[in-house]
Amino acid sequence: MRLVLKLGSSTVTRDGVLDAPRLIDYARAISTLRDAGHQLVLVSSGAVAAGRAAMRAQANDPVVVNKQMLAAIGQPRLMALYGELFGHYGLTVAQVLLTRADLDDRRRYLNARNTFEAMLAAGVLPIVNENDTVATEEIRVGDNDQLSALVCSLVDARLLVLMTDQTGFFDANPRTHPDARLIERVDDAEISATIWAAAGGGAGALGTGGMLTKLKAAEIARRNGADVVIADGRAPEQLDALVRGESVGTRFCATAPSRDARSRYILAGLRDGVGVRVDAGAVDALRAGKSLLGVGVRAVDGEFDRGDTVAVHDADSRVIARGIANYGADELRRIAGKRSSDVAAVLGYDFGPEFIHRNDLVMW
Repeated sequence: MRLVLKLGSSTVTRDGVLDAPRLIDYARAISTLRDAGHQLVLVSSGAVAAGRAAMRAQANDPVVVNKQMLAAIGQPRLMALYGELFGHYGLTVAQVLLTRADLDDRRRYLNARNTFEAMLAAGVLPIVNENDTVATEEIRVGDNDQLSALVCSLVDARLLVLMTDQTGFFDANPRTHPDARLIERVDDAEISATIWAAAGGGAGALGTGGMLTKLKAAEIARRNGADVVIADGRAPEQLDALVRGESVGTRFCATAPSRDARSRYILAGLRDGVGVRVDAGAVDALRAGKSLLGVGVRAVDGEFDRGDTVAVHDADSRVIARGIANYGADELRRIAGKRSSDVAAVLGYDFGPEFIHRNDLVMW
């Protein structure tokens, strides 16, 4: 099996510094999986925390609040520790730093995919983090939960494991609700409103995530054909049982078979808050296998350029598809609701009759 394992800040650190004893336990557990024939990609937080520890700074120190600087200081320390620990088990590690731009651009996406394939074929363990040193708001993925889901899609993994500081996903916050119940399995194609509400939000002191970001990651990965497990990061010995399919933490079951490479690329480029709302006729046309035309668009949300991935919502704001835009947001606002034959007259040019061509669209 090919899987992606994500370790959050609360898992890789203790009292604000990298937790070497726990990480050696993970090195041992990962080595066991590798010996059993599994291929694994590790997505690891911890660079900023390592940088802060190296600077001996508090989280609110105004001199070192720049996370990009802290990431630049901490990333080599994080990788040096991983190299040493995994080296004890004969594993070679490789650093992979990504931004959203690497996933949005088709050529860079394919280059990244080919590099991952080469490393996995050679028995190398890729260790992934967001390239916080250079990432700006426009090109940030935003959190390592979502990054791990996108990497899971990129390498076509069958399992995504999100390690956290809880034993799984609960129907309420177990820190404030002692009677909160662990949800062991989610099989439904749609994650229920009750589960979304239970995710709440909020972030830990060290990380940028929370149960809400893990739920968003689960939605991405399971629609690409991967199971997703949220489990206790304090228990790396669970990994073997988890991979065997035993009941550990919370498992969100895949809702679709593995998608083809182009579909996975389209889904990898999506950003929150960017999309269009369409009328009932357009919904029917898409479900019948047709392209999305401007005439069916009723509203445009967010800003995007030609070539960006956007979500397609029905009148009730449900996502029904995702695809690559043939027109930018400003252009689409001008031609929304108009017939294809009118596009050139409105814009003075046209890139074709479709806003999203059927070949560039993935039904949700």
